[in-house]
Amino acid sequence: MPNVPGLRSCYAKVGRLVFIGRTFDKIRLHAAGRLPADYQANLGQGFDARACALLRVDYAALQARVLQGGTDEEVLAWCEERGGRRTAEECEIWNTFLLKRGWRDPAREILLRRIKESGLEDKGIETMFEYIEWDEGRDPAVSSAAAR
Repeated sequence: MPNVPGLRSCYAKVGRLVFIGRTFDKIRLHAAGRLPADYQANLGQGFDARACALLRVDYAALQARVLQGGTDEEVLAWCEERGGRRTAEECEIWNTFLLKRGWRDPAREILLRRIKESGLEDKGIETMFEYIEWDEGRDPAVSSAAAR
């Protein structure tokens, strides 16, 4: 898939959490008619659904809140008001899980299929985050270093 202006890296954090901002971006881009069709079928599913489960908020409610406006930090604060604030350990578990997803786990088969479909076999991709970064035209080593 192409790089989508306004759709941040998976590695970028909002607060202490990776990926959450990307979920917010997809909601905003979709509402503005700027989210490519390839992304629309998975809105609210996959990592987005896991993010909502972590935050303990319903995806439709999150969509509505994101579209009300405000900063990512304000939206995250709204989520925490409803679902509670995540502990440092919960944040570490979330980040580590997502950073390693596709590496020696049940998502590996899906990852390998996507790598082949995208013609990215030469990239040494081990995780879903690495795949998404390469697929969108970013070097995951640069993205992950920038997010630290």
